[in-house]
Amino acid sequence: MAPPGIVTTDQFLQTAKYRRSVYALKSTSPVSDERIEQVVQEILSFAPSSYNTQPVRITLVLCDKHAELFDEIIAAAQPFLTQVLLWERTTTLAESGQAHPSAAHMFGQWSDHAHGMAHLLTWSALALEGLAGSLQHHNAMPPVEAAMKRYAGVPDEYSLKANLVFGEEAQAHPVGPPPKLAFGETLKVLK
Repeated sequence: MAPPGIVTTDQFLQTAKYRRSVYALKSTSPVSDERIEQVVQEILSFAPSSYNTQPVRITLVLCDKHAELFDEIIAAAQPFLTQVLLWERTTTLAESGQAHPSAAHMFGQWSDHAHGMAHLLTWSALALEGLAGSLQHHNAMPPVEAAMKRYAGVPDEYSLKANLVFGEEAQAHPVGPPPKLAFGETLKVLK
């Protein structure tokens, strides 16, 4: 049972289920930039990582800065309000491997786990604030990642893992999750 004042498992799962990819976004927000920053800071204050290595780095690109970023990248601002750039500090992995040689070969995979948790927590928390979004992978295009890195002023050692664009929904929220494989294909229970 959850401690008093904490959401129940069902409430948490409903929140995670509600978080969906929404591509049609307005350039408005029901919450302040300060609230968005507070939510992201809270997530960074507790999101887990193996050996507490904390490889996740986030850059918030808000309002006009978002338009400037996309002007630099593709010469045309996108309609969404803002985005969260999720970086990996690559030297964290090397340092962790040196500190824990027997596990050095695992830190890349564990960093992926930490990023997955940070992405889900950020996306779900922003959904609870009334913002919709979609996780993009502009890191698949090296020139785009390089432009984002230059614009954000992050160190060369940072590697873009994903970017979460968000804003108010411009159309009805998707109903229910997309079709999934049968549990017989995705779940095995051993008793």
